[in-house]
Amino acid sequence: MEKNSANRRFYSPEVWIFLLAIPVISAINFYLTYSNIKFNSFFAIRYLIDTLQGYAAWLIVREIIFWLDRRLPYQAGIGKRILLQVMLTTLAGLAFIAISTEILSILIKNEPAPIDFYSMDLVIIGIWFFVINGVYIGIYFYKSLEIAGQKKPESEKKGILVKTGNQSLLVQDSEIAMLIVEDDYVSLVSFAGKKYLLDKSLDNLEQTLPPDSFFRINRQAILHRQAIKGFSRIDNGKLKIQLAMETKSLPELSISRIKAAAFRAWFIPA
Repeated sequence: MEKNSANRRFYSPEVWIFLLAIPVISAINFYLTYSNIKFNSFFAIRYLIDTLQGYAAWLIVREIIFWLDRRLPYQAGIGKRILLQVMLTTLAGLAFIAISTEILSILIKNEPAPIDFYSMDLVIIGIWFFVINGVYIGIYFYKSLEIAGQKKPESEKKGILVKTGNQSLLVQDSEIAMLIVEDDYVSLVSFAGKKYLLDKSLDNLEQTLPPDSFFRINRQAILHRQAIKGFSRIDNGKLKIQLAMETKSLPELSISRIKAAAFRAWFIPA
């Protein structure tokens, strides 16, 4: 739930953009599809209905995009993701507009929607779905570039401070093989085979590590890229991690089906 909320906040201020844009889009559609516009009660009601349909179609598109962010992130293949997103959102949006228009036409006029609705109106509306996708894709890459620009250079990154006896040592990021939860404590395992107990949670530690080098495979473990030799597919779409180093008394390290695509994209970038 928390990750989903963060995902939605990532696209801010898309809500305000479309709350203001959809009434404008409805007005443009009216201008393009009606040759003789009369400002009367029929116009007002029809404009209100079209605007409400637009809001509902946008919410459908929005949920599909958020669902794809979880199931098929851009890192798994930009071309495939954009193509699938445009196809799914356009088909779902047009299907909703067509079905709701037919229902309203039968309820209000007791007849199906006219043929020109499908030959003209839906074509224009379909173009707007491309525009909506363009806005979301643009926001995604703009925010991604903004976040990348805010990251500190690798040389400025620090490691994790550990205690051993009376000493406090700084273990550099490049020396950390994994962070793993064992018996309610987080252990840092170095590539040299040394293990240190930490007094911070895995969630807090995850925020301090460079995401291009470390991946949180599950609730119990964060692995460095160089600590992973490979992976194999197991039951229910899960992945089993094969480590590149000798370890003792560690549980089987696996990745859930939901995170599998994101992990493959991170481990084997396009």
